[in-house]
Amino acid sequence: MSVPTVATGDRAAAATGAVPAATGSRPSIGALWLALGAVPDPEVPVVSVVELGIVRGIEWDAADPATLTVAVTPTYSGCPATELITTSIREALAAAGVARIRMETRLSPPWTTDWMAPEARRKLRDFGIAPPDGQRSPAVAARVDVAGISPLRRTAVAVACPRCGSLETKLLSQFGSTACKAQYRCLDCLEPFDYFKPH
Repeated sequence: MSVPTVATGDRAAAATGAVPAATGSRPSIGALWLALGAVPDPEVPVVSVVELGIVRGIEWDAADPATLTVAVTPTYSGCPATELITTSIREALAAAGVARIRMETRLSPPWTTDWMAPEARRKLRDFGIAPPDGQRSPAVAARVDVAGISPLRRTAVAVACPRCGSLETKLLSQFGSTACKAQYRCLDCLEPFDYFKPH
């Protein structure tokens, strides 16, 4: 699993909630990761843009030390929330003391659900959204997913109900409340739920 670009000390500080000391008059990278960790995904507000793996890296520009470069990979190129996410990131960083921000959208490599933090998967499940399986083998992950092209090519996926845990679930629609989720129904508890589709 790919991880965001952040120094080991800053990553540890972000995990514990401690804010490392700033360098000069600008905030530390660790403090900025903490600020971004509070930016919710607008479509699934129980998880942050950092937990989803959307923010791929942050660093101070070597040529212009007052400018922070933020690399972002949207969940998919047509995501309607991309502009709102970018605006929310800018606002959070400005509130943290960053004067100049350069946003870089990186579409390659494309975002994958493998970039989601384990905590994001737990939060999705607690929120009533079945998270994608994080245990895909490299061989499976490398294959091209043609499940949405034709019903004849759709592979059977056992999706556990986030409410009762049953694997007796049925796909109702390839698209749920947003394009990145599918709509399922549990055949045991009869509750409908969204499934965050693996990418």
